[in-house]
Amino acid sequence: MRIKALFSLALSAALVLFSGCVNTETGHPVGGMPFTKDTITSRYEKPVPLLANATRIVLSRNGKLLMDNVVNNTFQAKINQRNVWVKVEDLDGKITVVSVQVRGSMGGDIDLAAEISKQIALQLMAAQNQ
Repeated sequence: MRIKALFSLALSAALVLFSGCVNTETGHPVGGMPFTKDTITSRYEKPVPLLANATRIVLSRNGKLLMDNVVNNTFQAKINQRNVWVKVEDLDGKITVVSVQVRGSMGGDIDLAAEISKQIALQLMAAQNQ
């Protein structure tokens, strides 16, 4: 009887310790495993409007664009049943930072975040060559 009680106590303590909230790039907290890597950050010497436009195109091409906030240049999309958040922000007037965060039901998906970040860079280069 004591073993069952100890086991259930240990299990409930583990659930409390390993679950939590994670802040997204849009500033809203979501439930999930906080210990998984889920964000890729890239820096470009390009203006914010060019990167915001490239982000819109990439997110629309890969999935469904759910939110496009033009005030603070944050985006939310649903790609492959995963939530994707992208924030485009000016760092110092010359450098623009693009942060891509992807979370699925079991935690972060760093592979999809890297793929979206790479596609944004490629879309930016394709738009410049036209």
